[in-house]
Amino acid sequence: MSNPSVEGERGGEARHIGFLLVPDFSFIAFASAVEPLRMANRMSGSELYRWSLYSVDGQPVRASNEIELPTQPAVPGARACDVVLVCAGERVCDFADRLLLFCLRRLAREKRPLGAICTGSYLLAKAGLLDGYRSTIHWENMASLREEFPEVIVSPELFEIDRDRYTCSGGTAPLDMMLNLIHRQHGGHLAIAISEEFICERIRGRNDRQRVPLRLHLGTSQPKLVEAVSLMEANLEEPMSLDEIARHVRLSRRQLERLFQKHLHCVPTRYYLELRLTRARQLLLQTPMTVVDVAFACGFVSAPHFSKCYRDSFGIPPRDERRMRGGAGAGRKAERKVLALRPEFTASLPHAAASGRDPA
Repeated sequence: MSNPSVEGERGGEARHIGFLLVPDFSFIAFASAVEPLRMANRMSGSELYRWSLYSVDGQPVRASNEIELPTQPAVPGARACDVVLVCAGERVCDFADRLLLFCLRRLAREKRPLGAICTGSYLLAKAGLLDGYRSTIHWENMASLREEFPEVIVSPELFEIDRDRYTCSGGTAPLDMMLNLIHRQHGGHLAIAISEEFICERIRGRNDRQRVPLRLHLGTSQPKLVEAVSLMEANLEEPMSLDEIARHVRLSRRQLERLFQKHLHCVPTRYYLELRLTRARQLLLQTPMTVVDVAFACGFVSAPHFSKCYRDSFGIPPRDERRMRGGAGAGRKAERKVLALRPEFTASLPHAAASGRDPA
């Protein structure tokens, strides 16, 4: 893996980090990325880093917690940055409009290193900028990213740095990615000092887990139960029979059923069904896959059977839930708002982008 230019020493010049904010971005993920930069400057006594906030139209952007931040237009502003990180959050699909994708592709064509925080990886993938790259995303979005973008090498790691692409899962993981970068660029003493200032007992590496280990998540140290659940999670598209699972974990079917009843208070088949339905809901709300494709991807033999199970579990048919959650319409509304507010922005775009055709 080659080191991108942002990691190289450049004398005393401060590195410029751009944050491209998308509506409903995760504020904790954004803050976890920018605060280590501020602390690096404070503790070193010099300006090691500076940062700027961007959006497609230069208007204020509201985070998922309703806090609104001022921004400047990404084009041409972000061209001066050493790396541009896309910050997104829930409903990221709604904001994957052609103007945002055009901005990202334009920056990539200018050889600007790009990255993403939380669900921002989806937008880079949608722009075709993660094909062949090892990348990560928040664990809730991993399945949908794999389904929609098979050319992307989706990693379960905390963060990934592959050539000129920086991707990071959400929550506090950006803190660890930035501390690792500071360690590379300015040494371990500074990175550790920053970690201590933030009351972090250690700096996690890229190979640390995004999720709580299964044995802790289940609240049990039963290795056979953990093994059985792991098999279920790994085989959602083609579900295993209960007898197959029992044989793999070297238990009888009755023993396996007793384990589930004692520790999870349900039968194994019910637990397995809930895992598949949870995955189906993620795909339904995070991807444009049809209901039929979602059903087959989660091991259901027919769409009607899937719809019935979904309605029994969530109280609403899958088509109705997708319709109520907004779908891609919100992205088109946001795009029309950009065109109305800043017609001078679209005047600078190629005719294809301004007219609605994909400029890539």
